[in-house]
Amino acid sequence: MSHKHEKPSAERRQHARLPVVEGMIEPITVQFPNGENSGAASGAAQPAILTNLSAGGMSLLMFLEPPHARRLDMILNIPGFEHVPISGKVVRVHQKGPTYNVGIAFVQISRKHQEQINRMAEDHADCDTRIGLKLPEACVKTCTFHGLCVKSHKMPFWPKK
Repeated sequence: MSHKHEKPSAERRQHARLPVVEGMIEPITVQFPNGENSGAASGAAQPAILTNLSAGGMSLLMFLEPPHARRLDMILNIPGFEHVPISGKVVRVHQKGPTYNVGIAFVQISRKHQEQINRMAEDHADCDTRIGLKLPEACVKTCTFHGLCVKSHKMPFWPKK
């Protein structure tokens, strides 16, 4: 039963999500806490594939069952986020065959990086709008998502000297 003031399909997410690299994969390393994991050696690092990102969390594709831990420590290393330490907690796990789609909510990430992710998500959405409207210049130099973009509309922008 829905409440009077709620839309049946209302979005529950607080932050806009963006694909990390559309049509490609982006690796990330997850560091399991000592003595709290279920699939890897204690304190071991496991590679995972980052599929989307928001200021509040991320979605990963993992090849071992994620640990039953209160906290996961990760290093985000994608264009625009080089060696950024973040911590999160597992909030969703869907297993499909030998892989796990894991939703992680951030419990520790700098405000600066949250704001940067929000700007990237906004720029990505704005680009999709410009493409949908068939505007002549869908790609703009001020786009903060540019380093991760693989759209056919992407223009090569070189750094200013």
